[in-house]
Amino acid sequence: MKTKRDLAQALLVPAGVVLDGPQPWDPQIHDENIFEKLFRTGSLAVGETYMQGLWDVSDMAAFFSRAHRAGTASRVFSLATLAVLPHLLRHRFLNLQSTRRSFEVGEKHYDIGNDLYGKMLDPTMAYTCAYWKEARTLEEAQIAKLDLVCKKIGLKKGDRIFDAGCGFGSFAIFAAERYGAEVVGVTVSKEQAALARDRARGLPVEIRLQDYRDVNDGPYDHIVSIGLMEHIGRKNYPIFIQSMRRLLKDDGLFLLHTIGNNRTTWFADPWFDKYIFPNGYLPSPHLIGKAIDGVFVMEDWHTFGTDYERTLLAWFENFHAAWPELSDAYGGDTFYRLWKYYLLSMAGAFHSRYLNLWQIVLSPRGVERGYTSVR
Repeated sequence: MKTKRDLAQALLVPAGVVLDGPQPWDPQIHDENIFEKLFRTGSLAVGETYMQGLWDVSDMAAFFSRAHRAGTASRVFSLATLAVLPHLLRHRFLNLQSTRRSFEVGEKHYDIGNDLYGKMLDPTMAYTCAYWKEARTLEEAQIAKLDLVCKKIGLKKGDRIFDAGCGFGSFAIFAAERYGAEVVGVTVSKEQAALARDRARGLPVEIRLQDYRDVNDGPYDHIVSIGLMEHIGRKNYPIFIQSMRRLLKDDGLFLLHTIGNNRTTWFADPWFDKYIFPNGYLPSPHLIGKAIDGVFVMEDWHTFGTDYERTLLAWFENFHAAWPELSDAYGGDTFYRLWKYYLLSMAGAFHSRYLNLWQIVLSPRGVERGYTSVR
């Protein structure tokens, strides 16, 4: 009779992964009880048992890349349908990002400490995918991304821009300093807002602690949303898109930068929902298309998801190097393993093309004589 370890190994065969094998992507098992947990709670158990130190792997990004390419990760999730049923039902029937709940992700993830993000990120403090086309360093790649966004919307001096989900102010500061724009940015993180205001001091930049649905001071010349759509929840896609249209001038452009899922699902990964981004959801091409139908004209759709792998690896390198300074403040080994799992499992997901990164340029009525793509 096959044991649960045997069944787990069978799941990994298509990925070319061997339990306790010799390759850097082969997981090393420290406690056989993880297999019981795996078949009870699926992908949630994979992350939690790693946090507990019950298994390790030398090249986590390669492990997850192989698991996603072979479809193993999806099959592991399906093992735990009953155990995660409450999670599925929440995502199916509740609006997890109502205006009341929208600040939870700020408190859970973005407010944990600006010292952590200051060590992990580059000097721009951009916490979204960089653009590595011609860059050699993380800072160069983030500056290239910010400049790419400005060029795609045709930003010029004096333009008034709405930055929906402004984070630590990286785009707002760049657009004001380099292009002479006036920028209003909103975030649901009080720590992000405080640091962004401090960094933008003296610039024509206003940072607000505010939900995007409560912004009513349009119209703006252009709108950018860099990394917000992943947090707003599937049920809010129509109101998000309609809100952006309401705030945008008829001849303006809206640039949407988002992580994307290749297929439409009803739920987020349970481990990421519990430990990293509560109440989030990754959009699919179908759902984005449905939301913009009749509201915007799609001018450009640019995919560069593999750049996110390189970005995540750079963040982990910075995080790992700074950990001796951060350890005491963040609770030691468990937090380190949590963030290692988060950053490197995501790197593997982007490497495998299971996840993508999209920049989409939208216009209210279609650009007269056509839109020229920028790469």
